[in-house]
Amino acid sequence: MTSTRPHPAAWRGPELLERNDWLVKLGPEDSLDSEAFREMLLRIQSALEHGSGATLLRGLPIENLSESEAKELFLSLTQVVGSPLSQSVEGDLVFSVRDAGFKADDPRARGPNTRKKLSFHTDRCDVIAFLCLKQARTGGENEVVSSLTLYHEIARRRPDLLEILTQPFPYKRHTIDPANRLGHCLQPIFSIYKNHFSCAFLRVLIDRAHHDPDLPSLSEKQIEALDFLESVAAEPELHVRFLQRPGDILFLNNWTTLHRRTEFEDWPNPTEKRHILRIWLSVPNSRPLDPVFADNFGDTRAGAIRGGIKPSTP
Repeated sequence: MTSTRPHPAAWRGPELLERNDWLVKLGPEDSLDSEAFREMLLRIQSALEHGSGATLLRGLPIENLSESEAKELFLSLTQVVGSPLSQSVEGDLVFSVRDAGFKADDPRARGPNTRKKLSFHTDRCDVIAFLCLKQARTGGENEVVSSLTLYHEIARRRPDLLEILTQPFPYKRHTIDPANRLGHCLQPIFSIYKNHFSCAFLRVLIDRAHHDPDLPSLSEKQIEALDFLESVAAEPELHVRFLQRPGDILFLNNWTTLHRRTEFEDWPNPTEKRHILRIWLSVPNSRPLDPVFADNFGDTRAGAIRGGIKPSTP
């Protein structure tokens, strides 16, 4: 991390769209059952870890598929890239990102199943994959930023805050994670371990820990550091915004990118409403993590199966 050479994952905003590992287009001649398609997915797997950390696979033929068929196809092809992880206590491997109509105080409500704008964050996995089935009437755009670029920008502008962000922050156990025996964990935002960079950030759980009287409260300096991180990530020249089309799969390396979604207005017809499928993957070519992440992710060794939500047992 001390090298002066630009790291391939340290891109700035629209630079990502010019990268040769960003857009992969499927054509009518591409067979999803072919060895060539499998090799394409393995190249994406490699680029996610050793390249920009973000790839858009465009043109998956889903227009004549039912929702269950699309889920099956999505799951089968992502299994070439990595091992799908549970995203719920029920053990669901494919999660539907769509507005569920829950009220704000409903305990089932979480960011992905609302229409509201989400903040920049990471998920509990190595690689996140999103397949677009339906677009919103307006809005619902993806925004992605390089967390490695954020690290360097904060180091340049506010090294005092970068030091804070490399120290552990309290995370309260997620409401969707009741099978987790730990009520909270401690982990840093930025980490460098064995010369491998990693970023993990979900502010909603940090804020919940801060407001829990039984958990450590944040200092003013910690709050300033988190606010500064989010303000830098939101700068237009640092992140990229785009809209997934039906049939687009967005792959993101969770350790080198942060992502969020803009607010959207949906269609009145329930069958036309915005619908994105999400899969969390643990990949065999992943980086080693600092052992401090073990409470949240499990096995921190390179290539290990880690992350996800622990299913509940009867």
